[in-house]
Amino acid sequence: MSRDRRTLDFRVRVLRTFVLGTLACLGLGLYSFQIIQGDKYIRLAAENRLRLIRTTPPRGVIYDANGLSLAESVRMFEIRGYPLDLRREGVMEQVAALFRRHGIPLDTQMLADAVDRQFWAPYRAVTLVTNLTLSQVADLVGDASFLPQLFPQPVWRRIYPAGALAAHVTGYVGEITKEELQARPEQGYGGGDQIGKLGIEAYYEGILRGEMGEEAVEVDARGRRQRQIAHRPPRQGKDIVLTFDLGAQRVASDLMAGKRGVLLAMDVHSGGIKVLCPVPTYDVNPLTWGVTPSEWARLNQDPDRPMLNRAIGGNYPPGSPFKVVPALAGLVEGVISPQTQVFCPGTFAVGNRIFKCWRRGGHGSENVHRALRDSCDTFFYQVGLWLGIDRLSRWAGRFGVGALSGIDLPGEVPGNLGGEAWKRARLKDRWYQGDTANYSIGQGFVLMTPLQVARMYAAVANGGYLVTPHLNRASDGLSVDMKLPQDALRLVQRGLESVVEGGTGSQARRFGVSVAGKTGTAQNPHGEDHAWFVGYAPVGHPRFVAVALVEGGGHGGAVAAPLVGELLSYLCREEETGGRSRP
Repeated sequence: MSRDRRTLDFRVRVLRTFVLGTLACLGLGLYSFQIIQGDKYIRLAAENRLRLIRTTPPRGVIYDANGLSLAESVRMFEIRGYPLDLRREGVMEQVAALFRRHGIPLDTQMLADAVDRQFWAPYRAVTLVTNLTLSQVADLVGDASFLPQLFPQPVWRRIYPAGALAAHVTGYVGEITKEELQARPEQGYGGGDQIGKLGIEAYYEGILRGEMGEEAVEVDARGRRQRQIAHRPPRQGKDIVLTFDLGAQRVASDLMAGKRGVLLAMDVHSGGIKVLCPVPTYDVNPLTWGVTPSEWARLNQDPDRPMLNRAIGGNYPPGSPFKVVPALAGLVEGVISPQTQVFCPGTFAVGNRIFKCWRRGGHGSENVHRALRDSCDTFFYQVGLWLGIDRLSRWAGRFGVGALSGIDLPGEVPGNLGGEAWKRARLKDRWYQGDTANYSIGQGFVLMTPLQVARMYAAVANGGYLVTPHLNRASDGLSVDMKLPQDALRLVQRGLESVVEGGTGSQARRFGVSVAGKTGTAQNPHGEDHAWFVGYAPVGHPRFVAVALVEGGGHGGAVAAPLVGELLSYLCREEETGGRSRP
């Protein structure tokens, strides 16, 4: 065989091998695309002609105890589009120009950022403009240059008729963040959805939210709707009725005008919150409809901290209202009896340190009843030292100090129980007798929220049951029997009654209802002393407990006691007359 023939045969074999290899690759590719990945590409093809439209349901209404609306949904409109359509060359510029002609100040970059922020899938619509009225939408759609890539969509938006008055109760809803989306992968949220941010809106998000509706439609190559393929209607969220009384809240708000602090009231038996009035406060309506970054920064950087719910998120030294703890602990532990006397000269020596009583000249001989009436510091310094910090802090813990109360609001803090182990771990220092003396009068390392103080006095008023505070009227109102000896409890109750009858809290009795309670003037490391008063009414058959804390207010008897007396008087009168009709 000639050399040329061999060369030709070799080239033919190479060509044959190449052709066969190419055909094999094509066959494998076809098999992969049509058999192995067939479903995937069928789905992608469908996505090119399918569009999913999510429909927001109205959230459940939040009512106060008398059927007044605190949060409800109203119909508004959005302008939406699909990411694939909007990202085509020149479309963003045309949309921005259209919006500018109709007074909507959005530029191309802002629109692109909105699309990126909400992007979930190319066939899911994103929101470009929200909170439009019917007339605004009609004006936009009637423009001859309204793009086919855009479409209007009716949505529900939240309004809060009580505004700032109930802000710390209702909270508000806002657009879901990327972090919140990532934390809820299985809950059906999408970019642009609204979600509860604070208050009842956040705590009961799963109840109030409802179920999102969804519609699948077929579109043509230009994105125009052809037909509906599937439809799931939205399901409205469930309503919630609260124990909260908006009328009483308005009274509390008027009483706290110009002050900074908290005024709250609670049912002593069920734990239902009637009033929750931290001041200053803020209007939630702008937040749910949208504020600028500078407006949000101003609100968060306000030195008065209006967004802080001081009732559950503020840690304060409780001062003299704490004295019921050493009083009860001393009686139950057998450290003191009703006849035990402690002489108060106005000072009390602990080692080489001198502690003062608030009354410079002293109170003379005091038993537990008179010591509560007179708020004698010296008596409780001594009882605290006789008890020791271990027993004292254990009793404080039984009253809920250092633990969350369980209220159905986000943002609660536990306060601080303190004690030897805590100080050693936190401050790397040992516990001193002077620490115990300070602790005994509600100063030093013990810190409480105003709600914890209310809960403690509710237990004194209701016979020794530690209730779980709540706002949702459907809650069970769980309570724990502290198994307090009733003779010791009754002695403390008589002491609290005498505080108002002729002691430091007499300003609380001027409003036509019998009140028992305790004043307090607690040291404030940042300025003037805090003024406290906590009381319950009516004496003999307690129904409500109320707490007033005025930051930097000075003397509790003069400043805080009248606030509690007037609020309790209002609540008791309302209960006697039956209030308004319920929903």
